[in-house]
Amino acid sequence: MKAIDAWIQHPTLKFVGADWAASINRWTGKSKLSPAQAKKVNEMGCKVSTTVAAMDEADVQFSLSSAWYSPEGVLISNDQVAEFVKESKGRLIGVGSVDASKPEAILKETQRCVHDLGFKAMRILPWLWNMPPTHRNFYPLHAACSDLNIPLCLQVGHTGPLRTSEFGRPIPYIDRMALDFPNLKIVCGHIGYPWTEEMIAVATKYPNVYIDTSAYVVSRYPQAIVDYIRSKSGRHKVLFGSNYPMLTPSRCLKHQERIYEGLSKADADEVRHLFMRGNAIKVFNLNVEAPKL
Repeated sequence: MKAIDAWIQHPTLKFVGADWAASINRWTGKSKLSPAQAKKVNEMGCKVSTTVAAMDEADVQFSLSSAWYSPEGVLISNDQVAEFVKESKGRLIGVGSVDASKPEAILKETQRCVHDLGFKAMRILPWLWNMPPTHRNFYPLHAACSDLNIPLCLQVGHTGPLRTSEFGRPIPYIDRMALDFPNLKIVCGHIGYPWTEEMIAVATKYPNVYIDTSAYVVSRYPQAIVDYIRSKSGRHKVLFGSNYPMLTPSRCLKHQERIYEGLSKADADEVRHLFMRGNAIKVFNLNVEAPKL
């Protein structure tokens, strides 16, 4: 089945060289490379063809690729994402971001991302800004996304980079956001571990709160998220995501039979379709053709 990856970022050299990436480089083995080797790997990774090849390896049809704006500057700009989308011939789908230090400019930039660049969602990373997602600086973005009827994606759970994990707590932060913006579609990336059961509770409580599985391989999914994906209600609330380039989609999807084991064929087929692509099509309002068999 052709998948849709709900959470990636096609990298730039600024992105892969960010100081907070040291812990991620240690996990992925990049820290063991010589400077010359690391430079070569990074330059190759910044080619759109490399990202598309990683998608093809995992039978991923489309990936939602995000911009990155940080207090230290722009790591991946919205205009760069638009260029990556064009170069990929539509295999990448744009997700915008904003400078949270300039709340007055957020509405206009969000509108530009949607109306001019054709993006399907926006994303913020509260840990990157050292602010909770309920901070007043983020609320213009929440309101703009709600008004434009596009999802807002954000990270939940602990942070891989050496930054505080506090702002990844589903309760109270996502709980509060969903109360303040009941029509806003919120996609919570990275499962929410170690607060996975809180994340599931919030997604169950609010019809417009969803979870994506980015940054985790199937073998490391908490059992609670596996049970939720398999459940009658939860199967409509969880999207596949990889967090490429930190993890490749092929690595993330290895051992995915764990999700469907023991289900009837009809249930397994439905769960697989919803998790791998159906929920993403609905949440991100994607106008995509069914893949050719």
